[in-house]
Amino acid sequence: MQLTMKLIGRAAVLGLLLSSALPWRGRGADGVVYEGGKGPGSGRHIVFVSGDEEYRSEEGLPMLAKILAVRHGFKCTVLFPINPADGTIDPLTLTNIPGLDALDSADACVIGLRFRELPDSQMKHFADYLNAGKPIIALRTSTHAFKYEQNKQSPYARYDWHSKDWPGGFGQQVLGETWVNHHGNHGKESTRGVMNEPLKDHPILRGVGDVWGPTDVYTVTHLPADARVLVWGQVLSGMKPSDPPVEGDKNHPMMPVVWLRDYRGETGKASRICTTTMGAAVDLQNEGLRRLLVNACYWATGLEKQIPAKANVAYVGDYQPEWFGFGKFRKGMKPADYELKP
Repeated sequence: MQLTMKLIGRAAVLGLLLSSALPWRGRGADGVVYEGGKGPGSGRHIVFVSGDEEYRSEEGLPMLAKILAVRHGFKCTVLFPINPADGTIDPLTLTNIPGLDALDSADACVIGLRFRELPDSQMKHFADYLNAGKPIIALRTSTHAFKYEQNKQSPYARYDWHSKDWPGGFGQQVLGETWVNHHGNHGKESTRGVMNEPLKDHPILRGVGDVWGPTDVYTVTHLPADARVLVWGQVLSGMKPSDPPVEGDKNHPMMPVVWLRDYRGETGKASRICTTTMGAAVDLQNEGLRRLLVNACYWATGLEKQIPAKANVAYVGDYQPEWFGFGKFRKGMKPADYELKP
């Protein structure tokens, strides 16, 4: 009996030691944390904030976070819109993304948001992060990340995508653009990324080959003078990467689909901003776009000199995202479902 107990005790200690060495762990009901291992990103913390009804950020962002943690060493926290009634990931819950206090220790933030109206207690962490001059990488509908309908007296109501006090809200003022329109024919015309020749040697584009996604090009009309376009969006005539460009005015000129700028908040500290109007979960099946975003995380955290010649962006585990569209998210999922198991 004593020998059995000793063996059990030793096994428990060994298991604890092994689990502490693994580059991941769970956060609990709020989200999931991949602790990161060895790599250039070791010691850097990236927080991913998902919350859109249409483009499956709740699937795409955990996939990117796993790559950055396991293959590049970053600690990655992923947060989700949570239905408070049952604790499930629910993109239709617009008013709750718990765990945003993780931003207090973040070195970079990646967002995939659409029309959120978060309580002031949650939004404060986001606003404080931004005003501290920290970087943001924004995907797809994040140009219209916030929409205040119930709490218009909130100190953060100006983040609303059609704010009059802060024209264009968070999207236009911080990222450089708010929601304008679909430039391509949504669901019928896909996007090919065309590198901006003068900036083709930018570190974010290192090792990036073909960029393509089945989502359409967005209209972009408000970019400020300080914006630097890395990639233009060529509208294709169909939903395959081999489809030819559409004829006519849609590609003359092409719309920006990836750009950079600096934003100075209330403290005057400059935040590095990288925005792409691509970034649906199915767009992220494209290796070139994944590599661009992994490179952007290096750049955002001041590690641009350490961006590999061709960053490893192979999936960690299986990745079969749902197609974009309203009401198509996987119901009943919880943050724990995205944990990496040893």
